[in-house]
Amino acid sequence: MRRRRLRPDEEELWRKATEKTDQIRFNKLVKSDNFVTPIKISNLEKPKVDFVPKTFSGLVNKQLVHLDLAMSVSEQVAGRKISMDRKAYARLMRGKLRPEGKIDLHGMTLERAHPVLTRFILSAQSQGKRLVLVVTGKGKQRDDGGPIPVRIGVLRHQVPQWLNNPPLSLAILQVTQAHVRHGGGGAYYVYLKKVR
Repeated sequence: MRRRRLRPDEEELWRKATEKTDQIRFNKLVKSDNFVTPIKISNLEKPKVDFVPKTFSGLVNKQLVHLDLAMSVSEQVAGRKISMDRKAYARLMRGKLRPEGKIDLHGMTLERAHPVLTRFILSAQSQGKRLVLVVTGKGKQRDDGGPIPVRIGVLRHQVPQWLNNPPLSLAILQVTQAHVRHGGGGAYYVYLKKVR
């Protein structure tokens, strides 16, 4: 694209417009602080969110697609800090520590599983056990066709939350996903605190 030359009347207009202006010096930096008043973020309220979608089910290109936008259970459990001895934790993750007790919650409803799990964890701690295995199963793929998607493995997602809330959290030192030989993604190692 070629630039066209200004006509004499345009040059005169340009000269008049630029007579009273100062040339910009690019070597001087303009700080944004001169124009914007800083606001402390701590003074702002966090926006309240009433509903955050965790899953999406729908038709894409005439095929049923199910997306789970929430963090997976293994990501949630793996993201927690290590509270137990690191050597014991490494052995636990390799499946080298043997659980001293086991509970299988397969087929139980949430209402039935919660008190059973609570009783099991608290009695195991009172007996002096340190490592127990909680089997939840991976969950069944079922779609009832309703408008609200059903999460696969309800117990598998709910059990870590129960274990992180009192009274169970007071008895627990560490929760991790079990090694494949002990159930993998369908089970959890629960390392208990010593009774004092």
